[in-house]
Amino acid sequence: MDSDGTQDARGTHADRVPRPAGPPQVPPRPAQAPGMPPAPDAAAVTAADGSTFLAWLRTPRPEAAPGVWRFGHLPRPDEEPEQIPARQLLSGALIAFLVGWLIWSLLSNGYLGGWWILPLELFTPDSWRTSDSQFVNLLVWDGYTVLVAFAIMIGVGRLGRWGDVWRRFVAPRLRRAVPQQAPPAPEEDPAQWNQLRAAGAADAAERLGGEARAGRMRDVDQARIARAWQGVRSGRHSLATFSGAVLKDGAAACLHPSGERDLPGRLAKHDLVTGQVRLGTTADDPRNPYSYRGTGLALGPDLLGTSLLAVGPAGSGKTGGVVWPLAESLCLHALAGRAAVVVVGAAGAGLGPVDAYDVVVRVGNPESVYDLDLYGGTTDPDEAAAVLAEALVGDLADPHPGADSRRSTTVLAQLLGPFRGVHGRFPSVPELRQLLDGTPGPLGALRKALTEGGQESLLRELDARERQLGQTGDVGSVLADRVALLDRPAFAGFFDTSGQSRPFSLRALDHPVRVRIDLPERGHADASRMLARLVLAQFAASVAVREDRSLFACLVLDDATGVITPEAVRGIQRLRSANAGVVMTLRTLDDVPRPLRSPLLGAIGCRMALSGLTPWDGQDFAEVWGKEWIEARDVTDRQIIAETPAGKAVHMLRRVITGNAPTARAVTVRQVERERWSASELAHGVPPGHAVLSLTSVRGEHAPPLLVDLRS
Repeated sequence: MDSDGTQDARGTHADRVPRPAGPPQVPPRPAQAPGMPPAPDAAAVTAADGSTFLAWLRTPRPEAAPGVWRFGHLPRPDEEPEQIPARQLLSGALIAFLVGWLIWSLLSNGYLGGWWILPLELFTPDSWRTSDSQFVNLLVWDGYTVLVAFAIMIGVGRLGRWGDVWRRFVAPRLRRAVPQQAPPAPEEDPAQWNQLRAAGAADAAERLGGEARAGRMRDVDQARIARAWQGVRSGRHSLATFSGAVLKDGAAACLHPSGERDLPGRLAKHDLVTGQVRLGTTADDPRNPYSYRGTGLALGPDLLGTSLLAVGPAGSGKTGGVVWPLAESLCLHALAGRAAVVVVGAAGAGLGPVDAYDVVVRVGNPESVYDLDLYGGTTDPDEAAAVLAEALVGDLADPHPGADSRRSTTVLAQLLGPFRGVHGRFPSVPELRQLLDGTPGPLGALRKALTEGGQESLLRELDARERQLGQTGDVGSVLADRVALLDRPAFAGFFDTSGQSRPFSLRALDHPVRVRIDLPERGHADASRMLARLVLAQFAASVAVREDRSLFACLVLDDATGVITPEAVRGIQRLRSANAGVVMTLRTLDDVPRPLRSPLLGAIGCRMALSGLTPWDGQDFAEVWGKEWIEARDVTDRQIIAETPAGKAVHMLRRVITGNAPTARAVTVRQVERERWSASELAHGVPPGHAVLSLTSVRGEHAPPLLVDLRS
């Protein structure tokens, strides 16, 4: 039984990548210097007695605003409390102390008379005040004196805000370490698996609890078994099958089809209970809401379900600080049976080791074990034509939201349908190029086979295509030129349709598969962009027809240059309802046609502007983030003119002491509307290693643009 409750599917496209024979590879870089112990990982929770895992599992994760790292989060108030400047606070406390000391000195030395003794004379008998006992006199007179001194101290302490001084400067230095959190009650302990007990699977719960206490359970195991239990509750799988698998295999039950229980290594911090991966820390900046300042910034499927676009120049940290942590998190979710991920990027772009994926497609590399299905695994000629037309000439369509490539789709459908009707498969790249070029031999052979088979409808399709050949406005030659980019010696062994290779199809997104597609960049930039459009089009078409949409599907495009088309924008808008999302990066918004920039930013829920952005790119982000009402304070200094000789003397003395003319300050407070982040601030005010990020969850919750430090 695998992580999504089905039987082991090792025969599907989620197979592990066989290691082809070749020269020995360079060993991986050690995680730490020789002789140093490995750093503890809060997520890869393993210990001899399971204490580390149990502490991780029992750590509070309170509900928080979108994007807040919930693991051990301490909520902050929404509004920043008014804080007096330290110099003003300390000087006020000192002045209050001196005033109290002066009052006490005047009282104790009789300069203010004896009126302060009147309450003692009114409320105590004369025998107490005139007693011969030294103890009684000490108790009455000295006690009353201490009481008066204490009352003066309370009064001046309130005026001087001594309590604020204590809480701000003294208490933090005297505060001891936070004691270790006590274990929760058994009915609230997640390590007890109370949901299983309530459903009658007490034996399975005891087995899992024992595995956790013995240190044989990891965070991926906990998430994977919890996912399998969701399948039981939804009725997809039986309780008996689940309980039998847990009793047999313990923490290793319901394994991923690859048999792996963790990734070879981790770069980012992950919390699989909440499904979050930490990308950085929200900066302590006045432009950030107070409740976000200093908190961890994390993303999960609830935010990636609205898609993410990161824009920044080369070297700004898109791949290392955003793409790979998210891809790593999605691979962990796939091992837990929660997600399917497809990562697309240039070969050697730093998208993780081969062992972190189930399928690795190296387009243009003869050693690649897997091939890429050019038609997305479909058997419908019209659907295959629509996806292929988007990949071939989607960037040539009119760059407006309502434009499409219907003419190209029609041309391809007029050829793919008859070819499949004759051969039972779609044409290979060389065959498709010949058909689009109108070569007489292949078209004649296809016509003869259709005539002999009596397929009149397909014959009419072929006739319509032949009538269009050579006419003005025929897009067949354009399609043939684009197909020629794939009909190169470097791709000779790829895109095979004869069944002799192992093509990967995005129809496999029904399973928790981890896929990486390496695109050839050197010398084949146009072909790489065309293949990236192909993968995006196939992804949008495949996730829309999945049977089980509880599995989150995500496509990660490390460089989306030349990928954004009108049809791509429409496809991204439909992903949220299919429990899917896409993560894309761009060096600049200039790589997107101007008419599509606003629709793209509107279709994306999470938008990230990294440091080094150009002002014209910043203008697009400033427009989509809009404006907000703020409180503006205008301060005006007006010079005071003295009219009397005494006043002039005082003003002259003040000018000698301060060096400034006496002025009166007027403060005007008003509500004004201004941009949350202006184009100039995005271009010049974002420090290196930082980014400005706005978030939208699939439930409609929003987070305003946040300044985030991606290095912490």
